[in-house]
Amino acid sequence: SSSLTNRYIYDVFLSFRGEDTRNGFTSNLNGILRHNGINTFMDDKLQRGENISTELLEAIESSRISIIVFSKNYAFSTWCLDELVKIFECKNNGQVVLPVFYKVDPSDVRNQNGKFGEAFTKHEEKFKDDKKKVQEWRAALKEASNISGWHYKNEYQFRFIQEIFEEISSVKLNCSQVFDVKYPVGIDSRVEEISCCLDIESNDVRMLVIHGLPGIGKTTIAKAIFNLIAYRFEGSSFLEDVRE
Repeated sequence: SSSLTNRYIYDVFLSFRGEDTRNGFTSNLNGILRHNGINTFMDDKLQRGENISTELLEAIESSRISIIVFSKNYAFSTWCLDELVKIFECKNNGQVVLPVFYKVDPSDVRNQNGKFGEAFTKHEEKFKDDKKKVQEWRAALKEASNISGWHYKNEYQFRFIQEIFEEISSVKLNCSQVFDVKYPVGIDSRVEEISCCLDIESNDVRMLVIHGLPGIGKTTIAKAIFNLIAYRFEGSSFLEDVRE
């Protein structure tokens, strides 16, 4: 992992709306980052109450990078919006901020349109006696939307997460993945098909055989799948060229 100063406890803080991505995209992103030596903070608890916890504020302050996963219901959560304001306070002190626009348009985040507009209609009413807070939320959303990040529409999630990992590890944290694999065009669909066949959520034992002519990419696919799912297990190993 990276060598951090005493100021940092975590490499990456993940800000996300739990009901949208906790059990999907954000969980997969968190798992792959952690599996490859990146120390992340992901709040696994269901958020309760109106006020953000001290633990979360301290975690943000103690992180070198914040990744914000904007999803359709992100702005409905005052917790998420308070996290966002805190993240940009820390950005002024050198924290790296990277936005992910998960099935939302960056312009909706910037201008509070669509679901983001619906959320702020409610906030304006609920916090009509605290307009400063609402303006802080709006300003933070606008600032976040102007940062270069990633826009996920409906492409292959594996490739998308891989791009995020590579950016963080090589440019921001200078660490490497278990396998540094060059992924040829067309591999994504095969990897996702095989991942579905594995049904790794099941408690049953699985054995998968990938066969074919030499040189068609069997080992590359196997390494890609290992990178994708190894973090889900207490122990994992990749035995290469066993016949030799």
